[in-house]
Amino acid sequence: MESHHIHEASRPDHKLVIVGGSKLSGHVNISGSKNSALAILAGTLCFSGTSKLHNSPNNLSDIKTMFSVLRSLGARVEVLNGELKVDTDGLCSSEPCSDSVMKIRAGIFVLGPILARLGEATVALPGGCDIGARPIDLYIRGLRELGAVVELIYMLIIFLINYYRHGKVCAHAANGRGLVGGSFCLDYPSVGATETLMMAASLADGNTVLSNVAKEPEVVDLAQFLNASGACVEGAGSSTIVIRGRKRLDGPAEHTVIPDRIEAGTFMIAAAITRSCISMSPVIPSHLSSLMDKLSAVGCKIKQTTSHTVEISAERLKIEDGLQGLDVRTGPFPQFPTDLQPQLMALLTTCSGTSSVEESVFEGRMGHVLELEKLGARIRVCGSTALVYGMDQGSALYASRVVAKDLRCGASLVLAGMAAEGITEVEGVSHIDRGYEDLEMKLKGLGAQISRQSSLISHF
Repeated sequence: MESHHIHEASRPDHKLVIVGGSKLSGHVNISGSKNSALAILAGTLCFSGTSKLHNSPNNLSDIKTMFSVLRSLGARVEVLNGELKVDTDGLCSSEPCSDSVMKIRAGIFVLGPILARLGEATVALPGGCDIGARPIDLYIRGLRELGAVVELIYMLIIFLINYYRHGKVCAHAANGRGLVGGSFCLDYPSVGATETLMMAASLADGNTVLSNVAKEPEVVDLAQFLNASGACVEGAGSSTIVIRGRKRLDGPAEHTVIPDRIEAGTFMIAAAITRSCISMSPVIPSHLSSLMDKLSAVGCKIKQTTSHTVEISAERLKIEDGLQGLDVRTGPFPQFPTDLQPQLMALLTTCSGTSSVEESVFEGRMGHVLELEKLGARIRVCGSTALVYGMDQGSALYASRVVAKDLRCGASLVLAGMAAEGITEVEGVSHIDRGYEDLEMKLKGLGAQISRQSSLISHF
């Protein structure tokens, strides 16, 4: 879908100022999974009652936006002493606030639950990071297999010399009685489509079989939440999920969100790029196996000290040598996660040799390359593959002023700034705040020299 955003005047944001060269040490606490919590928040709409969520990363801007989406539907959301309560008894609308939905990709997740529970739904096309086309055709085709009539409506809005296309998905149950079970094979194992269809099918009449689905841990976490609410979801974590539909779910549930594997992975790479040793918990090591394999291959030492604690060490190595480059290709779980690709690329600029990074999930996820080059990295992009030249191939990270183009791009620039010589300024911190709780405070706790300061940037 083509999209053109209305010009916004310059507005206050923040920047992170990083003094490079500091070693990290100590322990860091890993927050709950953003991606898991977003899906589970949508899942609370499948039933009436008050759900209690533990370990939800409530300070993230994406999570707060999802709170706004739920409240616009009539739900009550309350955070007290770190515990999140969502009361969906007052669900009174089938159309959430478009402005909120358009801020995050996960906004579309509410489509399935609203449609299944109320029989109709109108949801704006979602937003999120600009990392390539992320079509929702799988969502639409899957819901049609469950007996829904789904239409896309576009509106062209003129604003001075700028315009943008604003779209909505309008859906209702075809038979007037609700959704019905069916079978659907996803062309691609999309996490969002898998989760949306799984929620909708939980309230469909009959059994649903979803094949070639996403196997990500976040899908499993959502399935466990739904099952705790009275749903019957079997096979989550495998390529086929069977949902035995219920007329209504018992709800509500009490659930603990899994640790954020992408945050944990980012801190593991932070230790590697600064040639340091840190530990972290809670983590689920099996969720990090592909990253651990790559970090071990470049020369890091990784040790599981408890069932939920991991230690990573590269402290006896110098920035200029010791770690070896490698080749990596992103893919659906359990392959290497696309959400860690920018961070790993930053690390590879400090390794020896030439590395190859192939992005197979999002064709637009190379926006960090130009910013890393401002820091002295030597990277050549050929289509969906980037050749990363290491320290012995001419790369030498030095301080500069860079801009976070998206969430994971921002994380990669922070990591590179910690390894660079001098003081680096990373603008566009609002992107980072979407997916990392108190990132600079956690890094400072490990010994990084990093601070948040006011900034003024222009958004187009």
